[in-house]
Amino acid sequence: MREETKKKLTLAAILGAMGPGLLAALSGNDAGGIATYSSAGASYGYQMLWMLPVMTILLIVTQETAARCGCVTGKGLASLIRERFGVRKSVLAMAALLIANTAVTISEFAGIASGLALFGIPASISVPLVALLIWLLTMSGSFQRIEKILLLVSCVFIAYVVAAFMAGPNWGEVAYATVVPSVSSDPSYVSLVVATIGTTIAPWMIFLAQSNVVDKHATEEDLTLQRIDAVSGSVTADIIAWFIIITTGTVLFPAGIKIADAADAALALEPIAGEFSTVLFASGLVAASFLAACVLPGVTSSAICEAFGWERGADRTWEEAPVYRGLITGIVAVSAVLVLLPGVDLFQIMMISQVINGVLLPVVLVFLVFIAQDKHIMGRYRNGRAWNALTWAAIGIITVLTVVMFVLQALGY
Repeated sequence: MREETKKKLTLAAILGAMGPGLLAALSGNDAGGIATYSSAGASYGYQMLWMLPVMTILLIVTQETAARCGCVTGKGLASLIRERFGVRKSVLAMAALLIANTAVTISEFAGIASGLALFGIPASISVPLVALLIWLLTMSGSFQRIEKILLLVSCVFIAYVVAAFMAGPNWGEVAYATVVPSVSSDPSYVSLVVATIGTTIAPWMIFLAQSNVVDKHATEEDLTLQRIDAVSGSVTADIIAWFIIITTGTVLFPAGIKIADAADAALALEPIAGEFSTVLFASGLVAASFLAACVLPGVTSSAICEAFGWERGADRTWEEAPVYRGLITGIVAVSAVLVLLPGVDLFQIMMISQVINGVLLPVVLVFLVFIAQDKHIMGRYRNGRAWNALTWAAIGIITVLTVVMFVLQALGY
């Protein structure tokens, strides 16, 4: 057994296991996430960098727990929720997930449209073509192929690292701001803190992390490798966020330039940092939006089908899994059409998705922690006392932040 464990912990084995955690975490750095990180840097410079270590811990807790549940049970979170809590609660959770994820997918198509517009491609051309590409990819019939393509797309995130070094930050100030918290009573600052932490974890990311582990047929023997994947994915995703804040904090904050979205940040960089920095930032936005837009329809459809016992999976045909493929097609089509309709309030759609995600996330985390600490389900791999306390602390922090976010929104901040 020890010899088998050593074999599994070779570099080749670790690289072979990489994917589910990395993909789930990086998908969270979507159009909304990039906009939030960019705004944090543009509005407050390096002052919000201290949140990233906190965000990383919260993300690791949720991703590791989801991956462990997937390895031990061989089932996705939706299936376990139905078995543990019943059909009624599953229906409510899946309905909220469908609405929230569709709204987020719409925002991803908006990110694609605005990002490609910076390269001179109008939305009337970019959105239909990208929608078709996403649909063809998700219908390709091979989970391994889809995962490899999406991981390749995620390599574009290196653009944010390059952009940060091009900006020429004061690395001493960056290091200090990362480890020393900066607190302000300014309601706008508090609101942005909440948004920055809140954008790190979304309910669909938890479903995705566990579903991907199951789709890779990972078992208890692969648990150590999947933990490495979950931790490395969480750290990598937040490093990308760190570089985004550094870039806008170095370039836009001293110039007093405020931004509303990620496309604004890309445009604002050009006169100060040069055209190449804008190209890098816009490329990252398009790649991030594309990555999330590819992932969201599939994870939504997969969760719903799993919750109600319907056939699912990229390797299933239309005849074998009509609901699975139909839901993906519907989400992609509705999202693309709504982005192209004149007069549609995309900001309002994004706000609705944020509210639903804010309410759904603590509920999903409670489902997850009850499952993870259940001896009958998890056996000897159930949560220990320390991890249980850490998970409940994460739920408490996220719940409090969600309430604060709603109060600040109600007050108009």
